[in-house]
Amino acid sequence: MLELRHLRTLQALHETGSVSRAAARVHLTQSALSHQIRVLQDHYQSPIIQRHGHAVQLTEAGRRLVQLAEKILGEIRVAERDLAKISQKASGSLRIVLECHTCFDWLMPIMDTFRADWPDVELDLVSGFHSDPVHLLRNGAADVVIGSEPRLQPGIEHFPLFRFEILAVLAPGHELGKKRVLEAQDFSCDMLITYPVPDERIDLIRQVLIPANVTWQRRTAELTVAILQLVASRRGIAALPGWGITNYLDYDYVIARRIGSRGLWSDLYLSVREETATLGYLQDFLATIRRVCFAKLEGVRPLRAARQRRR
Repeated sequence: MLELRHLRTLQALHETGSVSRAAARVHLTQSALSHQIRVLQDHYQSPIIQRHGHAVQLTEAGRRLVQLAEKILGEIRVAERDLAKISQKASGSLRIVLECHTCFDWLMPIMDTFRADWPDVELDLVSGFHSDPVHLLRNGAADVVIGSEPRLQPGIEHFPLFRFEILAVLAPGHELGKKRVLEAQDFSCDMLITYPVPDERIDLIRQVLIPANVTWQRRTAELTVAILQLVASRRGIAALPGWGITNYLDYDYVIARRIGSRGLWSDLYLSVREETATLGYLQDFLATIRRVCFAKLEGVRPLRAARQRRR
């Protein structure tokens, strides 16, 4: 009766706390996921989840099944990794270009985990700003690009990682903190602090300020912690991924506000050459990123299944 798809659903519910987000994670409709849960509850004659508005909480029976899911799905990942090493070469290199500066925070621990699983695969970061990182894939100077808004190009595969919300970051007591939501014109009132990249690579500028014909002043800092320090000391305001500022919000070092009534969202993709896409260690690297980020990063959401592969 209990199938792997049920275990994946339960794990998604545990990590997201939401039927809608769990359904998106495992590529089901909400009704199909709810049907799975009803079938399990009927079979075990015990409630698996409890609903609290839009949120769900696992019952004791649900938590026990999640323990089973983590054990079995973990064993499956190990077995599939071993089979990939048997059927394909277990050595190679992954030279990674990051368009997203804040991605360093979650990528470094993932690289450590991956190195333990694939000790003969060399991982490296290609440093510096690159105006056309996909060009590095084409000329063999890089193997992986992690960035947003992939362009359709022959010979390049784009795999979705996750969606995340970008929040306005302010000093505690900032005048704009009185507002629940910031609009484009609010960013003309203070210095905008960003990473040192062109305007067209900054979501806030490209998606919000330019369409609204809002002018802005900008200064830059290389590191996320430097941006946050400048914000906290009232040198300006910033726009950063919600998952990158959680600890600073918990300690009231800064405050955050939504940008626009629906929020400012960005999609993150992993791009590779077609001949690299099928390698076992690349697929495991991709799976590790998704698994760890969905479990650890707050507020990330799956991308639609229809966008998984672009040709």
